[in-house]
Amino acid sequence: MTTSCRGSLTRRKHGVLFALQFIVMTKPLIGIGSDISVTPGKRDRAFVYTTYVDSLRRAGAIPVLIPPQPENAREIVEELDGLVLAGGDDCDPAIYGEEKHPTVEPMDARRQEGDLTLAKIARERGIPTLGICLGVQVMNIAAGGTLVQDIDSQIQTEIEHVSEPEDRARHDVLIENNTRLASILGNREINVNSSHHQAIKKIGDGLRVTAQAPDGIVEGLEDPKHPFYVGVQWHPEDMPREESASKIFRAFVEAARQYAEKRNVASTLS
Repeated sequence: MTTSCRGSLTRRKHGVLFALQFIVMTKPLIGIGSDISVTPGKRDRAFVYTTYVDSLRRAGAIPVLIPPQPENAREIVEELDGLVLAGGDDCDPAIYGEEKHPTVEPMDARRQEGDLTLAKIARERGIPTLGICLGVQVMNIAAGGTLVQDIDSQIQTEIEHVSEPEDRARHDVLIENNTRLASILGNREINVNSSHHQAIKKIGDGLRVTAQAPDGIVEGLEDPKHPFYVGVQWHPEDMPREESASKIFRAFVEAARQYAEKRNVASTLS
């Protein structure tokens, strides 16, 4: 009887060890909030640019697309190990109580509701989240912040923040000390691409600035109380050969992996 119990205990231990080894090897599942393309006379399409997918794959993740469906956002987030809020068109300024500037090109209302809902739930649930360009602006608005609606007409600067995605301008960014972004990059200053005509104005509740352009425009935000809730105003997914971009994606995917491991260990032992 004693031998049988001992053998059972050994098998149980081996089973847990096997499960833990399997968990360590598992790639984190990361959702990317999809955009919507509307062409008159054709069916609407939900899509993301492959540069986001490729960047996550290179960093060791399994990317999946999340078509806008705010009513299912909570259930979706519960199944993910990480979330990317991607770039795109503008947020409707009505959601932060302002009249629309003539230059604003609002994103599809379905995407806006979907991304804002995902951002709020991921922050609430402690899911690792990376916001890129529009994504960092969504994170800010979801936390009660506001935006500069048009940099060229509302801010005096010599830096070219606004440029076409096919030929993006570049400028330096100063990284704030004692932030997660600083710990990821290990640099006080980096050079990034730039393709945004809007910018962070009022900072959302609980968020802090992590990076600024030399003209003072906010280039990064994070929630210091969150395991990984980080947003940048530039496009690291379009800088695949640059170490700063690789570091951001690797750090994000590692945070998602750690989140997945903790969740799976808890599930295995329960």
